[in-house]
Amino acid sequence: MKRNFLLVLAMAVAGLVQAQAPQKAEVKLSEMRGLPQKAYVYRPMQMGDDLELETGRLTSFSPLYLVYPDKKLDEAQSMSLIQELGIDRQLKEFGVGFGVVNPVGDTYNNDTDFKAYQTMIDSLRVISNLKIIGIGNGATFVNQVIANHAAEVAGIVSINGKAGKAAADAVPVPAFIVGKGAANIAKPYLTINKAQLTGKEAHVQVYTNADEPLQRVVVSAATTKTLGEFFQDAWNTLLKKNYRFNNFRHTFYEGQRYGQYGAYELEPWLNLDELKVKRNIVVQEEGFTRTKYLWYEYIPEGVLSSPKGSVPLVLLLHGNNNDPRTQADTSGWIQVAAKEKIFVAELEWQGKPGYAAMGHDGIENTVMQLVQKYPQIDPTRIYTEGLSAGAMTSSALGVKKSHLFAAIGAMSGGLFPGGGVFGGDGIYNEAVQKRGFVETAYIGVFGTDDAVIRYPKNNDWKGNSVINAWKIYETMNDMEVVEDYDFTLDEAFGQTMRDRKTEQTNKGISMETGYLYKGDVPLMKLVAVNHYGHWNFQPAAQVMWEHFKHFSRDLQTKKLVYHP
Repeated sequence: MKRNFLLVLAMAVAGLVQAQAPQKAEVKLSEMRGLPQKAYVYRPMQMGDDLELETGRLTSFSPLYLVYPDKKLDEAQSMSLIQELGIDRQLKEFGVGFGVVNPVGDTYNNDTDFKAYQTMIDSLRVISNLKIIGIGNGATFVNQVIANHAAEVAGIVSINGKAGKAAADAVPVPAFIVGKGAANIAKPYLTINKAQLTGKEAHVQVYTNADEPLQRVVVSAATTKTLGEFFQDAWNTLLKKNYRFNNFRHTFYEGQRYGQYGAYELEPWLNLDELKVKRNIVVQEEGFTRTKYLWYEYIPEGVLSSPKGSVPLVLLLHGNNNDPRTQADTSGWIQVAAKEKIFVAELEWQGKPGYAAMGHDGIENTVMQLVQKYPQIDPTRIYTEGLSAGAMTSSALGVKKSHLFAAIGAMSGGLFPGGGVFGGDGIYNEAVQKRGFVETAYIGVFGTDDAVIRYPKNNDWKGNSVINAWKIYETMNDMEVVEDYDFTLDEAFGQTMRDRKTEQTNKGISMETGYLYKGDVPLMKLVAVNHYGHWNFQPAAQVMWEHFKHFSRDLQTKKLVYHP
């Protein structure tokens, strides 16, 4: 019971970093305390009582803009600069944070202000989408210093600055360069990002890295535009493309100090317009009970004109107390859906103020409504994936609602031994009863440094929730159930796997993968993300789909069908 309580508490921390955009039109900057320089910042951190459906974004991954001005500014001048750039206009839609960071002295000193920058990063602790904007002398400091120490920075905007030099160990950082000599100022950024010219958008030149398109440099020839127009150009061509967070050797919402865990990951920030994906917000009210249910539908271009029964459906289930857009915004599944033409729905399965928890039956009822509403959905190819508590619920659904789902995916979530909300004993009993009659394909993805859902390791695997989920699916699928694990045999999985691989990703993070077969069918796939903490790993969404797509559920017999 203590373990379950600590789990719920730890996962609730993830929810605490998810602030809703404030309701008031006017905001006030506050001076950050404990810094050697004057920095005036607005950073929304309060929890909202109701979901702001019209904003449509998960605000904890929204941009935090820090502006380094041409010269020292007071609090009122700082707010005026934010308004001149137009940053505050993103507040309602995206719940952004913003502020102005002055030099320590009367003018910028590279050594002194770099130390102050490090102190500021330490004080911020949890950052996921830090954007640095430099103007004039501030841009020069950014180009010469921050650009070479940008492991935490999701994007840089340099306006009318002077050039810096690329350090040999600099971490790639997306950048937008505008002003006199922009082409020359951009050269170090091109070197750091290993970016080549890939085309033009309007009046700008775009350079990208062939292996990681998010390593992007945009150079603008404009010289007479306003600061607001420069910022809008930067937003349209660069800033809205990505976010950055660090889940390496820890979990990002635990916080970190400057440079503590190395370079942050570059990840795509969800842009539905560019992906050509339509999102519908659905509030369903049950007539008898007046109970309200909430879910989000993500429909790629072309799906609604597809033949009847031809489009797979993937459900996304967020983690404990998370915003119901968590998986859509951070799992990578919407990007996969756009490419593969998959209908995706993220459900508020757990309940929020004003919206009821669905439960297993409610989730099934929602699926039935989706199939009736959209005849394009293929009822034989329905899948569910979740994060943390959502992974536990998906794992339970694959057993309890096995007639409905052909395959399930779990990201950072197993099934605990015992009872309770996320306990697996009841699920195990049902798996035993169905053994030899029912099969559901399974894929589990786990970070090996996950301390919330502890990953099994040598001499520390008994009673582990990850292994418990594996055993439950081995049981129901009538496969050999491994009882004794030996992590000297396989450090990642503690058992003999088939098709065993180490897969490298463009995030600089590798995955260990392998299959458990039933006869000739690779029914279960296990994935260990090396040195990763408790959260989504976006490349895993494509890995999950590559497993899902081989399985369907016969509508008449309810038997699982494997498609090699």
